[in-house]
Amino acid sequence: MAPPTPSVRVGLRRSILANQMLLAVAAFIGVVVSILVDQVTDATPFFVGAALLFAGAVAAVLLPWDLLPRWCAALLPIVDVVAIALMRESAPLAGLGLLWTFPALWIGTVFGVRGIVAVSVSVTVVMIHQSIAVELQRFTASTLLLPVVVAALSTMAHFTARRAQAQRELLEKQSAELRRAVDRARRQEDLVTEVLDAVDFGVTRVTASGEFAVTNAAHARLLSTTDVLGREIEVFAADGSTAIAADATPLARARAGEVFEGEMVWYGGPGEDRRALSVTARRLPAAEGGEIDGVLVSRDVTVEEQARRAREDLVASVSHELRTPLTSIIGYLELALDDPSIAPATRDRLAVAERNASRLLELVADILALSATSHEGVGVDLELRSADVAAVVRAAIESIAPRALDHGVLIDASGVEEARAVIDARRVRQIVDNLLSNAIKYVPREAAVSVAVQQDVHSVSIIVADDGPGISASEQVRLFERFFRGDAVRNSSAHGSGLGLAISRDLARAHGGEITVRTAPGEGAAFTVRLPRNPREGE
Repeated sequence: MAPPTPSVRVGLRRSILANQMLLAVAAFIGVVVSILVDQVTDATPFFVGAALLFAGAVAAVLLPWDLLPRWCAALLPIVDVVAIALMRESAPLAGLGLLWTFPALWIGTVFGVRGIVAVSVSVTVVMIHQSIAVELQRFTASTLLLPVVVAALSTMAHFTARRAQAQRELLEKQSAELRRAVDRARRQEDLVTEVLDAVDFGVTRVTASGEFAVTNAAHARLLSTTDVLGREIEVFAADGSTAIAADATPLARARAGEVFEGEMVWYGGPGEDRRALSVTARRLPAAEGGEIDGVLVSRDVTVEEQARRAREDLVASVSHELRTPLTSIIGYLELALDDPSIAPATRDRLAVAERNASRLLELVADILALSATSHEGVGVDLELRSADVAAVVRAAIESIAPRALDHGVLIDASGVEEARAVIDARRVRQIVDNLLSNAIKYVPREAAVSVAVQQDVHSVSIIVADDGPGISASEQVRLFERFFRGDAVRNSSAHGSGLGLAISRDLARAHGGEITVRTAPGEGAAFTVRLPRNPREGE
């Protein structure tokens, strides 16, 4: 058997002290009452028994029970049983036999079944002895009833102690598990805090009441609204020039419970040492019945934004500078081709130069259009007027028909129906031209391209579908990215810049609409441009 643990030894000492003190108090009261009512028939054994009880109480206080062997503790209840027997024998009518319940309860609690048997046998022997020796050699009901009651109380104390011990062990296990869980949570919290402080983007948890529950160092640095001198820093929209009110900043909106994705703002005015931030606010899953919190993530994109703007400015500047000489070159080439005195071989060479110069001019035009539609439609000047969308589409089909004929592609325009909307006809024509050009360019010969114009109460849709090879799922997600060209397109003889679809999407969004595609490998592609009938109604 394993030696008792220190906690068990301390518990044993406390139980001995408590039992003996209670027994001593009850015995003192019993002694005083017995003397006052003159129940003591033989004073010597009576006071010897009382002295033994009080000596047991003194021993319980003075002896180091947590250092003594466990069996030494069993001596006290034995002494108590003998002492109570002496007192009961000297005062049989005082009811002092009830004091046996104290050692019975204690020994049943501490020593279990063996203690119950020992105390029951001891009390029974004493009762039988006293019945024979004192009570005129005859048995009474109390001769057997009192030992049974004592045994029952001792048994009850034993089972109660076992249940208490089991509950105590369970509580200790749960307490230990809780401590381990708290330690794990504390370690995880420290780790998360260290990780959050190590990253270069701001992370903040916003409670349902708008308070900051968790935040990292980068958040305070990026979203600070004051400079080193304590002055307020102005906040501007994505264009860098439109000021944002204090209650409309991403931080204020997130505290108000709004959800947004990739909201770009500038901290600091034009010409200052400003920074651009991309801010995202999302809601966190709520516990059952709990309030919904949010998380705010901010990232410094100043370098990327400045590089992007510098690239766009450079591309726009170079494209603009190229456009004028290219127009002049094409003009002179056309004049040269109109000269009947040029030799056929020279005419063929000039025709090749003219075609390539025209291709280069188209590329320059695409790049300039891309610069005009930067920021996904922001800054695009639209001349909105009521127009027949079907007429715009038919004009685009008529213009590209000779090219379709050269490629052996049939254009079906039977689905084009009259539909009026408030649009910029020139920009919509540009969208349709791009879609038709792509359809003719990338479908095989003898294929068909169908064009339709449909309308409902709120919108007008332009659908351009082809019988081409279709587009894989992996390429569909990047289809509207600028300068993106699929693997099949790059490996083909078809030329392109990868800008047409990006420009078309930006122009559609500038109208308040959208362009989508439905395609699969081997099933062709169907592009749908959805435009509101009147964009001003959504303002």
